[in-house]
Amino acid sequence: RKCQNLLLWVRPQLEALFLASLVGQKLYTNTWAVHIPGGPEVADQVATKHGFINNGHVFGDYYHFRHRTVVKRSLSDQRGTQVRLEKDPKVTWAEQQVSKRRRKRDIYVEPNDPNFEDQWYLYNSNHHDLNAKAAWKSGFTGKGVVVSILDDGIEKNHPDLEQNYDPDASYDVNDGDPDPQPRYTQLNDNRHGTRCAGEVAAVANNGVCGVGVAYNAKIGGVRMLDGEVTDMVEAQSLSLNPQHIDIYSASWGPEDDGKTVDGPAKLAKEAFLRGVTEGRGGRGSIFVWASGNGGRERDNCNCDGYTNSIYTLSISSSTQNGNVPWYSEACSSTLATTYSSGNVNEKQIVTTDLKSKCTDSHTGTSASAPLAAGIIALALEANKNLTWRDMHTTEVNRHALNSFFPSAVSHSYGYGLLDAGGIVELARTWSNVGPQRKCVVSMVFEPRNIGSRLLISKSVDACFGTDSYVTSLEHVQARLTLSYNRRGKLAIHLISPAGTRSTLLHPRFHDFSSEGFNDWAFMTTHSWDENPTGVWRLEIENVASANDYGTLTQFLLVLYGTDSATSSSSEKSQPGGGSCKTLDLRQMCIECNSGYYLFEQSCVKECPAGFSVGHQPITYTVGNSIAPASVSACLPCPPPCLTCSSLSPQACLSCPPHSSLDPFSGTCVHLNQYMRESPGNFMAAQPNRESALQPASQLPVTIAVLSCVAIFAIFVGIFLLLQLRSGALIKMVSYRGIPTVWGDDEGNTDSENDEFDAHHERTAFIKTQSAL
Repeated sequence: RKCQNLLLWVRPQLEALFLASLVGQKLYTNTWAVHIPGGPEVADQVATKHGFINNGHVFGDYYHFRHRTVVKRSLSDQRGTQVRLEKDPKVTWAEQQVSKRRRKRDIYVEPNDPNFEDQWYLYNSNHHDLNAKAAWKSGFTGKGVVVSILDDGIEKNHPDLEQNYDPDASYDVNDGDPDPQPRYTQLNDNRHGTRCAGEVAAVANNGVCGVGVAYNAKIGGVRMLDGEVTDMVEAQSLSLNPQHIDIYSASWGPEDDGKTVDGPAKLAKEAFLRGVTEGRGGRGSIFVWASGNGGRERDNCNCDGYTNSIYTLSISSSTQNGNVPWYSEACSSTLATTYSSGNVNEKQIVTTDLKSKCTDSHTGTSASAPLAAGIIALALEANKNLTWRDMHTTEVNRHALNSFFPSAVSHSYGYGLLDAGGIVELARTWSNVGPQRKCVVSMVFEPRNIGSRLLISKSVDACFGTDSYVTSLEHVQARLTLSYNRRGKLAIHLISPAGTRSTLLHPRFHDFSSEGFNDWAFMTTHSWDENPTGVWRLEIENVASANDYGTLTQFLLVLYGTDSATSSSSEKSQPGGGSCKTLDLRQMCIECNSGYYLFEQSCVKECPAGFSVGHQPITYTVGNSIAPASVSACLPCPPPCLTCSSLSPQACLSCPPHSSLDPFSGTCVHLNQYMRESPGNFMAAQPNRESALQPASQLPVTIAVLSCVAIFAIFVGIFLLLQLRSGALIKMVSYRGIPTVWGDDEGNTDSENDEFDAHHERTAFIKTQSAL
């Protein structure tokens, strides 16, 4: 019955709301605005008298009354109640309140596309996402920004792309016409570009598929992978309409087979250079590149000249659960990360597909680069004046990075997961970085034998006193020319003056080439904002065997940067007051800045008692094999030291119970039972501590000598016993081989002589064996 009464009360309210919305009538509430001079006490009296509750003071002498019995919403006014209030002498004015329709003037509307809820990487409740919604709520959706996908074409008439399609950002280089429509095959193997395009600029709120990161950006495509790919094809694609296209996104490169070393040729290199110097009205075209899928083959993206270029933003991948994917390549040129596919139980990327369809299975770093291109489009909408180097620097800045990932640099993630909301906020107030400077330093002047390990160390002044002087680093290149009989066995590391260790190359065990590297530019972003002045070190190591050989003939250190610290340098702080240099995926510190030591996932200035400064290998939580670098850390004192000044067994400062410290040898001496029971007698029996400790400290030597003597005695005894037994045996055998009547019969028969000779030979053989 209670439920029936509730329905009887609710039904009129719903009907009233529905009718009011249909006919545009006023919807009266059960609240009144009342003007009552005299103060709150008088207002309370009036409210009680007429069946109201005084909901509080508005301002001045105005009060908010709510009636106890009037329905909350009604199409008719309460005329009687209104008249009674007006007739009250203490009331000067009263009005029943009418519900008004008001709409938030917020341009952001939650996308209603059918697959938007499946786009977990754009926004989800646990905030393990790219924080795209924050950028959208700030009003940035990519409007006015043009992105072109360099791939196998895009389906320009796809219902989720057609509205944003830009023919001026499109071309078919393979067939030489303006139409980038992909060539349809039975296997749909030309779907790659269409999928990448949807990630960037799929239209929102159109009832089709999902949405792009920059769903109001213009999207084009260049069909250039569905045919012969030459240097000219690449150059023509990279230089298409550079005053109109803002961002070029590419998810391709050389073979990810763990043995190829390849990159752009003459024309493509020229296209990159022209793009960053002349594109976008001199602000520079922005090239976004997928870092590669060769993780299973232990490939290294520093052997890919496209991702390794200073002109590209190299983007790596993370899985839904925040892990390094099995296909990811770890290298020092990676700048940042977005989400993509992972293991079989982890979700993949939702986007457009061929034949006007949708897919939820886009994968690899191919899916990561377009997401980064979309986020960059949001940043360019926030600030069109950003240069290509500004975009690199903002992605290094921690405010552009998601809090779920570390902002410390990593070989697998670069500077971490991109944060769309953070990067647009940073872009709005960003000041352009200063002019780029380039300092080139020759580090070797004669060929150097590599052997199993080669270390090059040289102090650098960063071109001080010239127009090329660099004080704040951006990209760093080590341009190497070397020969080696098996290239894949080499690991190469570059250590900056600040102590930052970049793995330029880890071993690639599928690489059997003997060609070495010819003026190959290994690039690292890990020293961003550091001062390059000081000692730089290059380590080349053969990690497999010591029988290989080779020669380093060229090492040019190329420093790119500015002559002053950029605006991001003050922001590049780390957890722990700037003491932590590198974090792993669990936000645990695994490497500290210079002057600090790693202790239990934190950084300390001094090691606590029981620990001393030492070195331990870095243990990255990554899916790729990188030769571990050692870091300064607080390690336990070697036993039996309780505290120590170093990690040597002869550096004890104090000892555990039942042990005594020898101040001369720095070791802990174990006290025997008599010493422990009668310490006074022990000390009294010794005229001084030196003479007391010296015999004890020599105890291990004495035991060793006695052991050797015992072993030698046992050996001699066994040897003599064997000799005696051998002699007895010889004697017995000899007697059996001699005739019964020795010399009585001088005329021995032939058979007897033969028998004697045989016995004699056996006797000689046994003697020889006994001697052996």
